[in-house]
Amino acid sequence: MINILINGIAEQSIHVSDRGLSYGDGLFETIAVQRAVPLLWGEHLQRMRLGAERLAIPFNQATEQAFYQDFTKLMATAVHQSQDTILKLTLTRGIGARGYKADPNASVTRIAALSAKPDMSTAQRQGVNIHLCATQLARQPLLAGIKHLNRLEQVIARSEWHDPSVTEGIVCDTAGYVIEGCMSNVFWVTDGVLYTPDLSQAGVAGVVRNKLLQLCALNTLAEQRVGEYQLQQLLAADEIFVCNSVFNILPVSAVLSCSSTSNFTPVPFSIGAITTTLQQLLQQYYLKENKL
Repeated sequence: MINILINGIAEQSIHVSDRGLSYGDGLFETIAVQRAVPLLWGEHLQRMRLGAERLAIPFNQATEQAFYQDFTKLMATAVHQSQDTILKLTLTRGIGARGYKADPNASVTRIAALSAKPDMSTAQRQGVNIHLCATQLARQPLLAGIKHLNRLEQVIARSEWHDPSVTEGIVCDTAGYVIEGCMSNVFWVTDGVLYTPDLSQAGVAGVVRNKLLQLCALNTLAEQRVGEYQLQQLLAADEIFVCNSVFNILPVSAVLSCSSTSNFTPVPFSIGAITTTLQQLLQQYYLKENKL
């Protein structure tokens, strides 16, 4: 099930000269929809607004309202409106002539797509296996944090493993610091302290990541440290979890494999108290703020 609107009209294709297609010149947000409510809507649009400002793509209140109208139109035509779904919003600079120079008068392209949400409930309870990728993310502060359309580094990293028992891969930057998963942010706990990588040079500042840091502080759950960390520090953790807007929090049960060595010894992990408490706090936040 995929329902798509392009600039508010039911379409399945964009212009071949759209700069999102030609250069990855745009942004996207992936939003979980639960009981017809787009979770963390404001946070997602705030990140898109920040990305648009960084890339100098026009984005105003009218564009934000148009995206919400797209969402309501898609939900109105959904077969099962109570079914949990995924809303993907894409904003490109629009159609342009050949060459990198952007046309300041171009009209942005707005895409909204609604699709089925995968059932991750078992993984949320039992945990997942992860892989250590050899692919490194370039350090580029101009693009760090935002969710731009150029995801080639993640595509290359995701091609490193084919084991269906592995759900996610962890990537470092070119300085050797742990940054994130291919499709998620990563946290770990050591001696009761919650760690997560600094994303000022590379990676995507996930809205669920940011919300978890807020919830952890509000509930005085654990001391938080955001910084530059090596893989050895991740592997020495007491508990690890990854998070994104689609599956929320997935505990890590094992680091199963590594692209850099063929004789890697898997490292098992327990699903710890801080991980499970954050799962509960996040669901409570959704229930309270969205009246689910």
